[in-house]
Amino acid sequence: MGLKVIHYTNQFFGQLGGEEQAGAELQIRSGAIGPGLAVKKALGDKGDVVATVICGDNTAAENIERLPGLFCDMVREYEPDLVIAGPAFNAGRFGYACGAICAKVQEELHIPAVTAMYVENPGVDLYRSQVYIIETGDNAREMAKIAEKMVCLGLKMIEKEVIGAPGVDGYYSQGYLVNIKSEKNGAFRAVDMLLDQVLGKEITPELELAHFDTVRPAPAVKDLKQVKIGLVTDGGLCRTGNPENLEWLAASKFISIGVDGPDTLKTGEFYANHAGYDTREVNGDPLRLVPLDVVWELEATGVIKSLNRTVYSTTGVATPVANSQIIGRGIVERLQTDGVEAVILTST
Repeated sequence: MGLKVIHYTNQFFGQLGGEEQAGAELQIRSGAIGPGLAVKKALGDKGDVVATVICGDNTAAENIERLPGLFCDMVREYEPDLVIAGPAFNAGRFGYACGAICAKVQEELHIPAVTAMYVENPGVDLYRSQVYIIETGDNAREMAKIAEKMVCLGLKMIEKEVIGAPGVDGYYSQGYLVNIKSEKNGAFRAVDMLLDQVLGKEITPELELAHFDTVRPAPAVKDLKQVKIGLVTDGGLCRTGNPENLEWLAASKFISIGVDGPDTLKTGEFYANHAGYDTREVNGDPLRLVPLDVVWELEATGVIKSLNRTVYSTTGVATPVANSQIIGRGIVERLQTDGVEAVILTST
């Protein structure tokens, strides 16, 4: 029969449905389904996808601490040689689950596991140091090519072959350096790179440097008595029942909460929908996250000119930088429309 491979996917690629099936329970099906067919084809005569494990994205995210262990218990009887998870592309909850499952499989079942996702998927930064993650685009157009890369890397791991550099085998750098033998010493290589750069040729640095945005601090508020203050939080505050469907991680939106008094954010009517911290203190009293009562008092006593009557809320955990920038710009536009001149941003 050859190698036995288990494939993990979400409700969409598992053909259960879209977001309406995001609460689907963890389940296992015989054989290959959806992207697993591409994995099966890439394996050729070397093995087969013996089973597909499917889980809804919401179920996975809400049970992320238990999910990897449940996955291992579910597939143990198959005695798999390799686990392929995803590809998750830019789906944050899916990528989060793929990374967690692959890490647990390697730790508990002691077999290779490979996943794949887009660079801005939060799963990349969370698990790249523990798991080989194949680089993908932000959509499924190259599914067959990605499946082949995942399988090739998985087979290398099974056969204990030397894994090539990230650019060779197509995975994200895991953050450590590997010594390789070169025909030229560092001085000659540096001069060659410099000459290529002068000639306008593309160069590949031997060490990838981190890049950080530069954020200039805003000027200090000169006179609070002349300023309208806004309240913003990335602590996931939302109305009970979450009618706006604010994600509890990897947020794609922000919500607005109208306030008409210092006691608007009542216990039982609001809660923290956030996967990154213990929310019990906030759920017991939402004012611990958003100090509406205190700032309202500052307005009443004349310390500030006024308090904006809308609180803006989003969820900060595992949110891709691109999403964060879009959310931030959206909040700023609303604050400017509201006439807000300074903001108190509370986090977790």
